[in-house]
Amino acid sequence: MSRYKFLIITGIILVFLFSLSAFGFGAKYPSRNITIICPWSPGGGTDRTARFIASEMQKRLGVPVTVVNKTGGNGAIGHSAAAYAKPDGYTIGIVTMELSTIPWLGLSKVSYKDFAPIMQFNQDYAAVIVGANAPWKNIEELIDAIKKDPEKFTFSGSGAGSIWDLARVGMLDKAGIDPKKVKWIPSKGAAPAITELLGGHVSVITCSYPEAAPQIKAGKLKALALMAPERDPRFADVPTLKENGIDWSAGTWRGFAAPKKTPKDRLDVLYKTIKDVTDSKEFKDFMEKNGFGIKIRGPQEFEKFLEEDYHRWNHVLKIAGYIK
Repeated sequence: MSRYKFLIITGIILVFLFSLSAFGFGAKYPSRNITIICPWSPGGGTDRTARFIASEMQKRLGVPVTVVNKTGGNGAIGHSAAAYAKPDGYTIGIVTMELSTIPWLGLSKVSYKDFAPIMQFNQDYAAVIVGANAPWKNIEELIDAIKKDPEKFTFSGSGAGSIWDLARVGMLDKAGIDPKKVKWIPSKGAAPAITELLGGHVSVITCSYPEAAPQIKAGKLKALALMAPERDPRFADVPTLKENGIDWSAGTWRGFAAPKKTPKDRLDVLYKTIKDVTDSKEFKDFMEKNGFGIKIRGPQEFEKFLEEDYHRWNHVLKIAGYIK
């Protein structure tokens, strides 16, 4: 081989090796920045939990872990960006309940099938909340009143087709009431819906208990029931729908997932790191301080939950009349 050819081949090999190093291949994982795509706006609950966990992951992994917000389409843009990212373990997504509804609503083709689940870390159930001076003392009285004159009632809590709307739909359906006869007043979130309830402009709101906790503690609102499988020890005086004969539970959740073909060894590193964070006192204190419920599901359990959640909301969306 001539010296000229040798130099060319050597150069090609060096460029190839440099490229592998630059993109993290052949090096110990992780060797560079990890990006978490958040489908919701800065400052919201999903963003805040993502940034806290990212900071704790960075301490453990020794590389920068940053959160990038890609919002719009009721979560469709951010979920799609995470699902279609390069499956190398350097881009993951914080996924939320809307992953189970956006494909049915036609907002995106992306679904749980496009992700490799890492773990779930949060779940917050819906509460049924009314004004402190409302005539209904409990959920049974409220349901009876709605049955007598459903068109008289207005509910709010967030946007149409959102989790708090669908939680209401499922509750009314299980109680034998046609959800289409009870008007939903869309809002930009729980906060403006609470303002509407305080002003007497809506009859009932459905949202997580922590979102309305300040007004409940101040005696301005009261929670009649929680849409949970069992009572929450943080507000143990609030009964569940099940206790009142309505077999229904619903709420939002958050977790982490990577693009479908991400290598298992890298998924394992991510899971162990995030699990170490969620096991820590710092994480538990953060979640309690901010009113977020903790629900841990590992990769396999989370994957099963995602599949069940996906099919569950298809049925509820049909009942609500949002899809056929």
